[in-house]
Amino acid sequence: MMAAAALLSPHALGEAQAQRMLAISASKRTAMVLVPVGKTEDVRVDAAFTDVTVGDSDVADVTPLTDRSLSILGKKIGTTRVTIYGEGKRALGILDIEVSYDISRLSTEIRRVAGSGMTVSSVNGRIMLSGSSPDAVTLDKAVVIARQFAPDVINAVQVLQPQQVLLEVRFVEATRQAGRALGFQWNSFSQNTLTNVGNRLPAKSLPVTPGEVVAAGVLGTSTPPFGFLFGMMNKAGFTLDVAINALEEQGLIRSLAEPNLVALSGDTASFLAGGEFPILVPQGLGMVSIDYKKYGVGLAFTPTVLKDGVIHLKIDPEVSELDLSHPVTIAGYTIPPLIVRRASTTIELRDGQSFALGGLLQNKSTTASEQLPWLGDVPVLGALFSSRSYQKNETDLAIIVTPRIVRPMRPGDPIKTPLDNTLPANDVDLFLMGKHEITPADARLAVGQQRPFVGHMLDLRKEDANVVAVKN
Repeated sequence: MMAAAALLSPHALGEAQAQRMLAISASKRTAMVLVPVGKTEDVRVDAAFTDVTVGDSDVADVTPLTDRSLSILGKKIGTTRVTIYGEGKRALGILDIEVSYDISRLSTEIRRVAGSGMTVSSVNGRIMLSGSSPDAVTLDKAVVIARQFAPDVINAVQVLQPQQVLLEVRFVEATRQAGRALGFQWNSFSQNTLTNVGNRLPAKSLPVTPGEVVAAGVLGTSTPPFGFLFGMMNKAGFTLDVAINALEEQGLIRSLAEPNLVALSGDTASFLAGGEFPILVPQGLGMVSIDYKKYGVGLAFTPTVLKDGVIHLKIDPEVSELDLSHPVTIAGYTIPPLIVRRASTTIELRDGQSFALGGLLQNKSTTASEQLPWLGDVPVLGALFSSRSYQKNETDLAIIVTPRIVRPMRPGDPIKTPLDNTLPANDVDLFLMGKHEITPADARLAVGQQRPFVGHMLDLRKEDANVVAVKN
């Protein structure tokens, strides 16, 4: 008999099939045989046998072909044991049969997608992926393919060079407002009549000029006029007033938010710079509960570093603020709604490249006109008996993202913070010098002077000098 462990070597068996040679000796009577489910595997042993038994016939069937070869059919995923007997029912050896998925075809597909870094094996009827992958996306593709062969896949693949990604996001928003209003007001007074054209207020509520003459405001708008022209004609006890109101306004609001966040390749990171405000949620029968809604500058993204420095990004940026001008009343409580700018997308960029993730141009124009019937429709002259206003609101929003591959600093490298260049002021600096903060240079100049000790103690080392303790 041949010595040592089970040895598998192919032998020709026709044109389409090969047999495996199993060496069974007194020192090694057990051999492993892997059979794909639904397929047969022909094996050959180095000793003549007379009988075989199968532990679990539902897992595999064994059919003797000759006194030295047999065919094993994999019926379902699992393991079983086949015992081989010789003359006189003497046990010659044991074959541990494992019926698993066809990993040969899977190995071919994995090698085509991921290269030769990954290996496919079978562990107790389950497929296991091992080896290394150049990036997480390639590993995800390999796992998806493996799950087409088996629902439960053991992932033991190591991703080479895991990297960290810094995502810079810029929210740039500009809000422009422009409006114009022009209105005419006619008032006439006599001994028996008082006439007002251009204002729907009663006579006692009309504005009064310094000369105790009744006048009116801009027709059709509640905005106070910027320009006001008043004229009066008085003859034989009859007074005629004309008032011209004019208003033109422009406004510009610019806002900028730049949140930055670092995440490991393949992981998800998120943060919120803002707060939470309580809202009431009706529960029925007059009962309400309190819930909290988040607002502010939020960011959530999942980076994956691919080959050649390409970064795959799944990003969800959001900017929200309270809208105090349009409150909502619930159960007697006033709750402000939210103004939200949100985006969600998946993009691919290289290190340092920028991309305009989303843009929004919102343009709203409003015109209003009020006039005296019939007279307001007269061409040219009708403008003297009408009032018109125009309002335009325009909002531009752009979201720009820039991913960068970063690595941690070396041990011992100093890390600067925004407060490194300033120190808290003491009583002399604050009350006599009027400084809320001082620089480290000012603190070094004060070494040796009598200054009240406040704040933290800093040890500053000077060249060719001893360590000097500076109290800030």
